[in-house]
Amino acid sequence: MDNQKIHMNGGDGPNSYANNSEYQKQLVGYSKIVMTELIEQELDVGIINPDCSPFCVADFGCSVGANTYLAVQNIIEAVETKYKSNEQDQENPQLQVPEFLVFFNDLVQNDFNTLFNYIHGNEPNYFTTGIPGSFYGRVFPKAFLHFAHSSMSLLYLSRIPEEVLDRKSAAWNKGRIHYSCSGAAKEVEAAYSNQFRKDIQAFLDARAQELVPGGLMAIITLTILDGVLPSDSPMALNFTILGSCLQDMANMGIMSEEKLDSFNLPYYYTSPMELETLIKTHGCFDIVRFEKLPTPLRQVVIDVQTAVLSMRVVTEQLFQQHFGKDITEELFQRYTEKLDSHPVLKDDKYRTDASYFVFLKRKTETSKPGS
Repeated sequence: MDNQKIHMNGGDGPNSYANNSEYQKQLVGYSKIVMTELIEQELDVGIINPDCSPFCVADFGCSVGANTYLAVQNIIEAVETKYKSNEQDQENPQLQVPEFLVFFNDLVQNDFNTLFNYIHGNEPNYFTTGIPGSFYGRVFPKAFLHFAHSSMSLLYLSRIPEEVLDRKSAAWNKGRIHYSCSGAAKEVEAAYSNQFRKDIQAFLDARAQELVPGGLMAIITLTILDGVLPSDSPMALNFTILGSCLQDMANMGIMSEEKLDSFNLPYYYTSPMELETLIKTHGCFDIVRFEKLPTPLRQVVIDVQTAVLSMRVVTEQLFQQHFGKDITEELFQRYTEKLDSHPVLKDDKYRTDASYFVFLKRKTETSKPGS
C-alpha cells in the first residue's frame, strides 16, 4: 500500500473529516500565537520581488474543511502584520503588503471540491489553487515558495515497509495491523522507523528546493514522548483493539487470514528527539523553535462515539480499499463495543502522546538538494 491512496473521509456529512477533526483544529489554534511571533521575528520582507510577485504559501496535506483555512488565515494575517509594521518606510516599495497566492496540496484522491466550496464560501482575501500530488516529492518549481505549512500530515508514511509484508522477513507483522500493536517484533518498528527516516529526508529535500533562501516552514505533528515505548502509547491501544476486531471477523470467515496478514496501517509516530535529529542531520534548515503544544481536549471527557468517529474518518478509506466496503459498519460497531469497555478514554495514564510545533528557516548558505 502506498500513500497515493490515503485520504480522509470527504464531504461534510456526519462521518466526514471536516466535521470530526476538532483535535486537529485545536492544534492549529494553539500554534497561532507562537507562529505569529516567529513570523514577526524571522520573516525577511525582502524575499519577494517588490514589483509584481505574490507571497506564495503552501499547505502540504491540507485535507478538507476548516482546519487548513484557519491555518492559512493565521499565516497571512501574521505576514500582513509584518509588512504593515514596516510600511512607514515609504521609500522602499518592497515593504508594501503583497498579494497572496495560496496552494492547497494533498493527494489526488482528496476531496478538493468540498475544500474549495468551504474556502470560497468564506471569501478569502487571497488567490487559491489546488496542487494534487505527494509532498514526499517536488510539487513546485525551485525557489518558488515563501512559506510552507504542514499539520498532522508527516505521520503518514509514503508506503508500508516491504519487510512487514514479507513472510520470510523477521519484520513480518503477521496478525497485527501496526508496529505498535501488542506483541509486534522489534524489527517491525525498525522497518517503520527506517521508512519514516527516508520520507522525512525526501520531504525536507523537496521543501529545501521549493522554498526561497530565508523562506519559512511550520510543522505540527503528533509524537510519542521520548522514552515511551510505542506499545504503551494511546495509538497502540487503539490499533490493538481495531486489530482484534479484524481478527474476530477473520475467525468468523468474514475475511481471510491472508487478507488480514497483508494489511498494516501506514502511520508512524516519531519522538521529539528523533524528529529533531533528522532535521538537524538534513542540514538545509535552521530550527527556530521546537515546542510542545498543549494537548487538545485535555479537559473534555471524550465519549465513545466521538472517539470512534475520530478514528473512523482517518482510517475508513484504508480499510475499505483493502477489505472492501462491506466490512466497515461491522468493524466500527465492534470497535465501539470494545473501546467502551476499555479505560483508554478515561484514564490520563494512557495519554502519553504529545503534539509539537516546529518552525524552520531555509538556510541561505547551503546548497539545495538536487541542484
